Order: sequence, then structure tokens, then C-alpha cells
Amino acid sequence: MTGQTWSRREFFRRSAVAGAVVLGGPALISACTSTSQSGGGDTLANARSAGTIKIGIAGEEPYGFTDTSGKVTGEAPEVARAVLKAIGIADVNAQQVSFDQLIPALNANQYDMVCAGMNITAARCQQATFSIPDYSAKTAFLVPKGNPQGIATFQDIASKNLQLAVLSAAVEQGYAKDAGVPDSNVAAFPDQNALLQAVTAGRAAAAALTDISLKWLASKNPQADVEVTPGFDPVQNGQPVVSAGGFVFRKADTTLVDAFNGALGTLHQNGQWVQIAEPFGFTKDNLPAADLTTQKLCAA
Repeated sequence: MTGQTWSRREFFRRSAVAGAVVLGGPALISACTSTSQSGGGDTLANARSAGTIKIGIAGEEPYGFTDTSGKVTGEAPEVARAVLKAIGIADVNAQQVSFDQLIPALNANQYDMVCAGMNITAARCQQATFSIPDYSAKTAFLVPKGNPQGIATFQDIASKNLQLAVLSAAVEQGYAKDAGVPDSNVAAFPDQNALLQAVTAGRAAAAALTDISLKWLASKNPQADVEVTPGFDPVQNGQPVVSAGGFVFRKADTTLVDAFNGALGTLHQNGQWVQIAEPFGFTKDNLPAADLTTQKLCAA
């Protein structure tokens, strides 16, 4: 993947009800204090001693969210649960905050890691430490069944002068602009359901997002007469943009990061990651390539 632009789509900002819940169980009340703060010293050692660690999520499907029963689930929390168990931490308490507060709350010691499928970007790497890439994702379009406009790329949106729906604060709007789509043809919406409604109501010819998100959205709305186009890497400055998400830690927690990375790498290699992630719309194709590294993503 030499010469490519390394980035990850900006997840949309969606307000979420703050709360503390136990991964795999019902909601519980707990103090908004990280494991490191409650015990002092090394976060990994304290979490192993306590048998639990606090994580942050943002309520975004299918990456990390609280279901109707109060259980924290999604690709990131479930993968984290397996990784943490492998390094001697049996339980996970989760606090849900809005996406834009995930790193500030982490650095304020409200929890010890972020499990939200957060994209690895140079700006965020200045604020916190990312794990090795957990997964990579393609961009895709949600279109009416049959894809009547034959949309496959942002260039198709531009050349056919079509209306496009994107999520607020997401990089798809930038991809569209770089492809020549006029600003007047791009409408930003606050959440996934609004994207779906824009397409089904005919207000937009397509909605752009990661293929993972759109496939999940379509599967949860089988009554909607829509489909998802094949995933692709958008182009910026003449280079394909490769997207990847990871887990986030405070910069001081190097022992926790090192242990987590080792166990996550094992999950990637032994097939367990695919088994864990498949229920959330991920496949083996979403495993990060060997040359897709956090160092490259942080340097982009």
C-alpha cells in the first residue's frame, strides 16, 4: 500500500446518554473514575488486580453501543472483551459519552481506554495512543434498490449532478468535494437513520459512509427498498485513502498498550477476531493488511 494516503473516516458525532454499564450484563451505577485513578500507579497492574477496567463508548452501531437490554456490545467492545480477558482482565465497565468527548474523557481519567472503532488520524495521535489497527473499512453508498443511477464512486455523483447525503463531521463530504461534487449537492445529516430516510424519500440519490455501517443499517431496515454498493477506497490528492480504526489509550499507559497489542494481534492471526466481529457485519476482508500500521496512519 505504498504511496497511499492513510486515514480513517471521521465518525459522525451523535449525542449519547452517559452511563456506566457492564459489558455482557445489565446497567450498573459506578463512579466515573478510571482503574488507574482508583488504585494509583500502573493501569494494567491495577486492572488485573481489580479484575475489571473502565472503557468509553459512543453509542454508534455497529462499532460500540448499548442495546435495548442495557448490554454494551458492538465490534469494539466485544473484541476488547476477548483481548482483555487474554491479558488477565476479566470484566469491563463501560461509560457512554458523545463521540467528540471520548478522548477528552479518557485523558480526564473517566475511563482507561476507548472502544468505539475510532479512526486513527494524525490529529488524534497527538492527543492519545492508538492500538495497532483493529480493522480496515471501505467506503460505499446506500442507494435505492437496483442502483438506478449506476453510482459507484464520488466521481459518478459529480458527473451526474446528483444529490448526496453524508453524516455531519464525516470525511465523506471532503471526498465528495475533492471529486468535484458541488457543496450545494451535499446535505449533512445527524445520524444513520436520517441518511436512510433521505435516500428512501428521494431527497438524495445516495448516502456515503463506510460499507460496514451501511450494510448494518440496511440489515436493520429490511423493509427499506435500498442496497449497498461495493466498497471502494476514495481518492484524495490522487492517492487512495485507506481507512482503519483502533482502540485508544492515554499516552502514559504503555504497558497496557503493549499487552493489548500483543493479544489483539493474536486474535487477528488465529481467526478469533473474525468470529467475534462477524455478527456486526465485519468479515475477514476487514482484517488490516500487514503493512497498515498505526505509525503510518499517525504520520499521515
